[in-house]
Amino acid sequence: MIYWLVAIVLAYFFFGLGSFGDKLVLAGKPKPKSYTFYVGVFGLSVLLLLPFAHLGFPTATGLFWIVLDAIVRILGIYTMFVAIERFDVSKVMATIGATQPIFILLLTSLFWGPQAMTGTDILAFILLFIGSVIISVEKNIEVTGSYLKITILSSLLFSLDYILVKLVFLNQPFLQAIIWLGLFVFLFVLVFLIGKNSRKEILAKNMVTNKKTQASFFFAQISGGIANFLQGYSIFLAPVAFLAIINSLRGIQYIFLFLITLFVSFFLPKILKEKISKKIILQKMISIIFIAAGLAILVI
Repeated sequence: MIYWLVAIVLAYFFFGLGSFGDKLVLAGKPKPKSYTFYVGVFGLSVLLLLPFAHLGFPTATGLFWIVLDAIVRILGIYTMFVAIERFDVSKVMATIGATQPIFILLLTSLFWGPQAMTGTDILAFILLFIGSVIISVEKNIEVTGSYLKITILSSLLFSLDYILVKLVFLNQPFLQAIIWLGLFVFLFVLVFLIGKNSRKEILAKNMVTNKKTQASFFFAQISGGIANFLQGYSIFLAPVAFLAIINSLRGIQYIFLFLITLFVSFFLPKILKEKISKKIILQKMISIIFIAAGLAILVI
């Protein structure tokens, strides 16, 4: 068990770095089609794994799950950026992060039936889930019908992505599966170039000439790429019953993001300066206690 746990903790560290990059990029409202397209294009970075993998053609079953997961992943990313465009990014991510473990738990039971978990595993899940909710909760979240529809849809799609990735790994070798997934994600985002308006949005000059935005975007995507690889490896190693626990560890990402933001705000204020109150620090400390307790139970 310890190997998948180490992999997912490292994954959330890089997700934290990626989220920090997103903070810089998403200071304004994102263009959903542009951001989804470029995230998909970065899927081609999986070709760097070719020297380490035997790229055989997927089995029929494996190909089905790969294609389906690529579509679901793109839709999840797109709906997330649509939500961020309409609402505050921190609130959107908090809602998605808080609801995902529940969806994954339900989808796991739907695909594989009820999973046997020990009492300590259940306790660890509850503590990690509470910690993740506490650390991601935002004040004054405006809960409207349109807000709930888009955020819950995005959360459901990302949760389904977890399930489909596990199904892919059950049918294909790890590196081979990662490469084919990246290739199909890239192929499917090319659809965004078909429409004239979306093509104009994607190829807009301000998307590539703003050096600060460009550097932040590249940093976020590189960090996200490493994080996705490690997260995939964790899902590959972990038993089906632990998929919800893997996701409930997401609070670690928010801890890393908080610490990185705190460091940069103090030492590099020209890059990012955020006011962090005692109340926020107390909130983070309480969540860290819950998450640390959940981690300790899993390790012991």
